[in-house]
Amino acid sequence: MKPLSKANTAILTAIQEGDINKLIQASPYAKLLGVEAIVLGDEMLFHLPANDDNIGNPMLPAIHGGVIGGFMEVAAQLTVMHRVETPFVPKVVDLSLDYLRPGKNVASYAQCVLVRQGRKVVNVSITAWQDTQDKPIATARTHFLLSEG
Repeated sequence: MKPLSKANTAILTAIQEGDINKLIQASPYAKLLGVEAIVLGDEMLFHLPANDDNIGNPMLPAIHGGVIGGFMEVAAQLTVMHRVETPFVPKVVDLSLDYLRPGKNVASYAQCVLVRQGRKVVNVSITAWQDTQDKPIATARTHFLLSEG
């Protein structure tokens, strides 16, 4: 087995310390988006603050769909890394995303559920919302490959 890279070592340290926010700091894309994690006991809630740079349609104004999708994918990856305790960023096998309503330029939240975990593949369900969890702006399902290569 080859030695861990500097980035993978930072990820492993964050996992060993149980600190999801250190995992976020080890992810350049999560940092770029401004993703934050709120830990509530065994539950994790991801937060994407309002940001004018994330607007895709200035007429509404609405958050760009790619930002919403990227936020949900990053939340799912971080959840897998934290729960499965893997020092490697899981590789996306597939991602199916349903946009349900426009995302306003306000704080957004996402919650992930590990639906099934095998030895090599993890299935995750993600829900994103803004004002109320009962009115999601998007839902997604994704599979991740758990390997370094």
